[in-house]
Parts: sequence; structure tokens; C-alpha cells
Amino acid sequence: MTDIGILGGTFDPIHLGHTEPALRVAQFLSLDKILLIPTNIPPHKSSPNISAEHRATMVELACKQHPCFSCDQRELTRRGHSYTVDTLQALAAEYPQQRLFFIIGLDSLLTFTTWHHYQKILSLCHLVVNTRPNYQLDSLNDETRALLAQHQCSDISALKNKPSGGIIFVPQQQQESNNFRTSNNDESELKGKINLNISSTDIRARLAKKSNCQHLLAEPVLAFINKNQLYR
Repeated sequence: MTDIGILGGTFDPIHLGHTEPALRVAQFLSLDKILLIPTNIPPHKSSPNISAEHRATMVELACKQHPCFSCDQRELTRRGHSYTVDTLQALAAEYPQQRLFFIIGLDSLLTFTTWHHYQKILSLCHLVVNTRPNYQLDSLNDETRALLAQHQCSDISALKNKPSGGIIFVPQQQQESNNFRTSNNDESELKGKINLNISSTDIRARLAKKSNCQHLLAEPVLAFINKNQLYR
């Protein structure tokens, strides 16, 4: 049985805060393939700022930087809201011999029990959680603690001993290195570093101000944004 990682998002735009943690998950779980799936109309967010075509192109450009990445556009061709459970059901049918590892952040885990058919999601995949620095499990809400009590796996072997239904946290040592907050007034300190905490909202604001984003976006993605005058 082989394994496939899945990372969904609006990718508005896709940035190193998306791709670098995904690469570390691939290393942590020995994944050969990660599907990056741009959403169409996310249920819990406002509509993306630019067209689906532009977002998909940026994801394709980011995927070309890493052989294990592949852009999957199935949600962009689906009408209505993009529900994770629908995508996972389609992928499970398409890859019946492979385990699916759905990559989320800690903020998504905190709301996971409110997702559409979240129990069904766990029957189709494992959850892989990228955490923020110095996170504390004691601060989780009661629903999330109950979820972890039932599904959390302590190590990779325990996770891979079953086809789905596990939740595992990526160790901090697998994620740390160059995590920091940006400052619009200190570009010199940002040069050459990768900020895994930056958000797409922050990047859109920086692009609107024509601030330096070379340390936050893959070079082909930034070139595409500049060529098409996106987020101006």
C-alpha cells in the first residue's frame, strides 16, 4: 500500500507557508506524492480574490518546483461549495489501494468537528496536523480533545497500521527552522528567509503595497503575479 498526501486551500496566492510544511510532511511520512487541491468556493471563507484559473496556474507553477507535488483541479470544476468529504470520496474511489493523508493546520483542527460530515472524512483518510510553534494541547476545546482521545496516534507505525481514521501531529523539530513574523519596515532581515507563519491575507496586503515578497513566494509564482498585475 502506497501513500498520498493531500493539501487543499484557496491558494490565493499559494506561498511558501503552504509548500514548505507540505514538503516536511512528505519527509516525515515518506510520501512520494502530494496533491495540491485549489478550492472553488470554500464553505467557511469568503470567495477568493482572483479567478480560479489564475489560482490554478499559480499552483501548477509551484508544483513544478517539487517533483512530489501535483495540482489537482477537481474542486474547480465542481459546482457549488467545495466540501472536503466529496473530494476525499472521489480520491478514495480513484486510489483504492492507497492511504490518504489529509494535511491541515492546527487552526483547522480546532474547527474540524464543525466540518461537513467530519466523521465520514476520518473514515476516508488520516489527518496530519502541522502545528504552530509552542502549541499547547491543554488549550484545545473540549470537542477537539475528545476527537484526539479517540483518533490520535502517537507514532507513524501506529498511524500506518490502519487504512484511515488516525490523527498525527508533525513533530516540532520537523517544522522548525526560520519561523518568524514579518515586519514591513525591516526588509533586510527578511531576505533569504522563509516565513511559515505568513498568511495569504498578509501577502495580498504586501503585494498591494508593492512590498518585497521574494522570501514568501516561489519565484515563478511571483513572476506570474507581477506579469498579470494581480492583487494590485
